[in-house]
Amino acid sequence: MGIRIGILGYGNLGRGMECAVKQNPDMELVAVFTRRNPEDVKILTEKAAVCRVEDAAEWKDKIDVMILCGGSATDLPGQTPEYAKLFHVVDSFDTHAKIPQHFANVDAAAKEGGKVAVISVGWDPGLFSLNRMYANAILPDGKDYTFWGKGVSQGHSDAIRRIAGVKNAKQYTIPVDEALESVRKGENPELTTRQKHTRECFVVLEEGADEGKVEEEIKTMPNYFADYDTTVHFISEEELLNEHGGIPHGGFVIRSGRTGWEGENQHVIEYGLKLDSNPEFTASVIVAYARAAYRLASEGQSGCKTVFDIAPAYLSAKSGEELRAELL
Repeated sequence: MGIRIGILGYGNLGRGMECAVKQNPDMELVAVFTRRNPEDVKILTEKAAVCRVEDAAEWKDKIDVMILCGGSATDLPGQTPEYAKLFHVVDSFDTHAKIPQHFANVDAAAKEGGKVAVISVGWDPGLFSLNRMYANAILPDGKDYTFWGKGVSQGHSDAIRRIAGVKNAKQYTIPVDEALESVRKGENPELTTRQKHTRECFVVLEEGADEGKVEEEIKTMPNYFADYDTTVHFISEEELLNEHGGIPHGGFVIRSGRTGWEGENQHVIEYGLKLDSNPEFTASVIVAYARAAYRLASEGQSGCKTVFDIAPAYLSAKSGEELRAELL
């Protein structure tokens, strides 16, 4: 029997998680927990149960790692500490400014329950964080740059959909080519928010909505669009579904730095991702960290961890011998 996985929440990320578990032979999905009526939720894994969120505690001894697929704004701040008392857990909490507080809350709960919790797992925070850290350690005299996209920003798309008169919308975050090239050349430019990324919006209007008014409201929205060069396209619902139906994303982490006695030699470290499905890729990262949580727990560890605290070998299904022979 493999590592027994539970999934809490069955939206885009939860569905991606189910596919990721299937690709890992040392794991099995035993239950999905939902706030909806379980009868209305159709999953792909034949042997797994679909249960109400309220019944999760009854599975305390039947699940090794509970993967929390809720949102960072309102779900995870409460859910992760709550479930870390009962299960080993992994979440994808991504509100960067609030990670230290979330860590403290989850750490206390996980230690109380004698469990391992891994927070803020995915590609950013997650894989991008690791690459920033490695590059900082290797090139202390240098500068970091992170570019996101081209990809769909789910939060920004949602923000547009909340505007009166908008029926549906997708927003793409796009790195500015000139900025990216300058960084890759090692020119270490000082870049404003506006110089690093542009935003492109595809919007379906409600019948009778005012195009000019909606466009103005998007472009002046604080925290989302006001600081960026933003292009708005109004299209039909059919066009949106046919041409903008996916959830691609990606980006680059680059550190440009100097070595030598007088800093005479220049180096650029770059890590990039190009993703057809943001939620499925994020789920694939989380599943590897679920394996790590299970292994750390089997060694008697407890408390909260981040990607910085977990050695790479814990993520792999391969043994130490296999890793040394095949990948080192």
